[in-house]
Amino acid sequence: MNYKIKSRIWIEADNNILLGEGRVRLLKAIEKTGSLSKAAKSLNISYKKAWNLVDSVNKSAKKPVTKSNIGGVGGGGAKLTSYGKDLVIFFDEINKGCWKYLDQELEKIPDL
Repeated sequence: MNYKIKSRIWIEADNNILLGEGRVRLLKAIEKTGSLSKAAKSLNISYKKAWNLVDSVNKSAKKPVTKSNIGGVGGGGAKLTSYGKDLVIFFDEINKGCWKYLDQELEKIPDL
């Protein structure tokens, strides 16, 4: 048998979720697509839900995480700020460290 411990982590700021797996997936999709609407579509979530998640992240963070461009001839868009990119990287590192720790702890259980 192959056993695995499953876990989800998130970072809170004053009892509001700053980052979690879903928010990080959305931020990565924004960076990849250059657009909140395209990011939402790629993740199969509504634009309103995506907008609310990004708004929540930006309000909970110490600095802006995303930057929007107003539409016009070239159209609008969105991207991550350098602070936002750093948060995504740090969250991924913490998450990977958590999984590695859990795998190591699982190996300690006798007769599993």
